Amino acid sequence: MNPASTAAGALFLDAEGLYRELLHGVQRLLQADTQLVGITSGGAWLAERLHKDLGRPGEAGVISSVMHRDDYAKRGLAPTAQTKLDFDVNGARILLLDDVLYTGRTIRAVLNELFDFGRPAQVMLAVLVDRGGRELPVQADYAAARVALPASQALALARDAGGLFTFAVETVS
Repeated sequence: MNPASTAAGALFLDAEGLYRELLHGVQRLLQADTQLVGITSGGAWLAERLHKDLGRPGEAGVISSVMHRDDYAKRGLAPTAQTKLDFDVNGARILLLDDVLYTGRTIRAVLNELFDFGRPAQVMLAVLVDRGGRELPVQADYAAARVALPASQALALARDAGGLFTFAVETVS
């Protein structure tokens, strides 16, 4: 089955199939010195698994958008949202990873956070799903799938105890 397909009007996303697509696509973007950095939380899960599956040394970085979000006052500080970058950002080649690209606001916030740590030579973006609906001029260098969802729905990536991914389509209010 396609990693992303529709059946009787319902969207089905095979998160594991999309992960395999992402793994393949990321390999084309990487150079030996590229640092993988995942956006908390789904992107961090992806970066961690990609880092392992690609046999890269050390650990993948984790970056949070919390402190630079334009809706910080409304959302507050998430307890798991902590940036951890065990490399010098100055002059680094960085591949940001996220689960779902939607409005572009999280990416804008993450870029602000990243530049608090230094000035990278290059920043690329790879995502599991690009769902459109952009509010800012942000585009992924690689997307495993592109789907259209109404604003009333959200995609939620989950990870089980064995590290396998699943997607759920949720209704937002």
